Amino acid sequence: MGWISAIGLAVLAAGAIIAIGRLPRTSWELVGAALLIGIAGYAWQGSPSLAGSPRSVKDVTPVFDEKLAEQRRAIGERYGAAGQWLIMSDGLGRAGKTKDAANILISGLRDNPRDPNLWVGMGNALVSHGNGILSPAAEYSYRRAMELAPDELSAPYFFGLALANSGQLDGARSLWAGMVEKLPENSELRTELESKIALIDRAQMAQPAGPR
Repeated sequence: MGWISAIGLAVLAAGAIIAIGRLPRTSWELVGAALLIGIAGYAWQGSPSLAGSPRSVKDVTPVFDEKLAEQRRAIGERYGAAGQWLIMSDGLGRAGKTKDAANILISGLRDNPRDPNLWVGMGNALVSHGNGILSPAAEYSYRRAMELAPDELSAPYFFGLALANSGQLDGARSLWAGMVEKLPENSELRTELESKIALIDRAQMAQPAGPR
């Protein structure tokens, strides 16, 4: 019920912003991205699947993943128009300001709404903001990047990583297997992905069989 309410309010808010502000169609995607960040915060700090009850909230500071940022740059990031926004976002993330790190990318997407690197950066920033949780907003960002650049490797790599870390092993395996088919035999990335896929296969084989 919590998810239904949150998504319903987001849709109503988007409609109101677009109608009252008379925004052009080219700005609708940015409005959606801003609202998705709000939903990501709700997913992180709330419990949408549980009934409401008073809770004490621990102050948890998300940790910036430096290795993840290095992987993003190595796999496919191009320091063109998106570079300045990604550098600023990484800097805010290192300072523990993960919400600001995601918000700054909205400014980048306002200038470059079809830049897949910015959408990948948004997905990673939202996962970091959610302490590793793959929120609907982060998933949308990765899928948007793959839609804009279906032949690029960065989005499926990091989307698969977020899926695997959230326990969605089948989805991660499917994405990475598709990447392996496109990579040369002696590629370091192919070797890494084959190793990750093997780990997933072993983990799934070790799981107890369900009732027949």
